[in-house]
Amino acid sequence: MIRLAANLSMLFQEHDFLDRFDAASETGFRGVEYLFPYAYAPEVLASALREAKLEQVLFNLSPGDWEEGERGLASLPGREAEFRDSVHEALRYANTLNCPRIHAMAGLIPEEADEETLAAHQETYLGNLRFAAKEAAKAGRELLIEPINHRDMPRYFLSSQDQAMAVIKAVGADNLRLQFDVYHCQIMEGDLIRHLERQFHLIGHVQIAGVPDRQEPDTGEVHYPNVMARLEALGYQGWVGCEYRPAGDTRDGLAWGKPHGLTP
Repeated sequence: MIRLAANLSMLFQEHDFLDRFDAASETGFRGVEYLFPYAYAPEVLASALREAKLEQVLFNLSPGDWEEGERGLASLPGREAEFRDSVHEALRYANTLNCPRIHAMAGLIPEEADEETLAAHQETYLGNLRFAAKEAAKAGRELLIEPINHRDMPRYFLSSQDQAMAVIKAVGADNLRLQFDVYHCQIMEGDLIRHLERQFHLIGHVQIAGVPDRQEPDTGEVHYPNVMARLEALGYQGWVGCEYRPAGDTRDGLAWGKPHGLTP
């Protein structure tokens, strides 16, 4: 059976953040993810996980200054020391939370970037990912990268499935995996089933949301029953993160998940 993880940065916003763990557990989720854990001590989050009987399945490295519009450090020339510090901090949290995987956001390229600028971002990205994958491997963790669509996040450095596959090959680390977000892939490229099949050997985590409005998965243009069925047929053993914005009260919109164990 597909294992669903609630993204607590988006779901259950009717509750304060630390109360979202219990809310997720009460509706049948057995795993959680969220964007960033750093506003709380890792011990506080670990306690919330234990009390709600949940697994932490994913979170992101620090993105830089999120409030000022930064969306990751991994490809930014001149920010390598800050990126390395963020790797160590993320792994400190991952160890306390027993989280098996962390995601390194690539960051944004400048407007009208020329070939020389893009090459510098690529070189920085590969070097930073090699460092992060090596450090993650020492801790027994996977490192993930995720193509993100340019409508929601203009100028994001990593935006296509082929680009992600090429980066993973170039880095050459066994623990560097693909975070396959169905929502982003559908907006940028479509052909979801074939992308899943072609990249399945690289996928470490899957995320879902309705397209185009990023609401419940049973809304919009993607027929998720087929996507889920293909994942199961391929033998996917990982988690599926529910990274969508509920149209209303989170619990009222969970009927789509009943086949996968949710109890709205």
